[in-house]
Amino acid sequence: MRKINTTRFGEIEVEEKSIVTFEHGIPAFEDERDFAILPYDEESPYLFLQSAATPELAFLMTDPFVFFPDYTFELDDANMEALGVTNDADVLVCSLITIPPTGIKNMTTNLLAPIVINQSNMKAKQVVLEKTNYTTKHRLFPEKEE
Repeated sequence: MRKINTTRFGEIEVEEKSIVTFEHGIPAFEDERDFAILPYDEESPYLFLQSAATPELAFLMTDPFVFFPDYTFELDDANMEALGVTNDADVLVCSLITIPPTGIKNMTTNLLAPIVINQSNMKAKQVVLEKTNYTTKHRLFPEKEE
């Protein structure tokens, strides 16, 4: 077990085998390599990607397929190799969420650069997709017409 100090959850214990490792960090957080994935709650499609080293660093993520059932992309050979993927069923895809100052109803998610995790070895990488119409700001909830 590994103890992780967090701003949001206090001190938590996670199994060592459940720590996700980003070999080269996450863009803009290259020194952050080890993270725990913590569910928001049992029924929620949201997860926290909590840094194992920095208590105040946690990213909100979601399963993009919950909100965008048609979301699709192919992981290229270089990324498959970097993550050690040998079975597509081992791949977990998440997307980072931004909550703007205007509130939760205007949350967006980054479909251009998903977090890809190989659950068999817990290697992870934020993959920037090429030749796609996806952006870094897809609304999770459609705007309501007034």
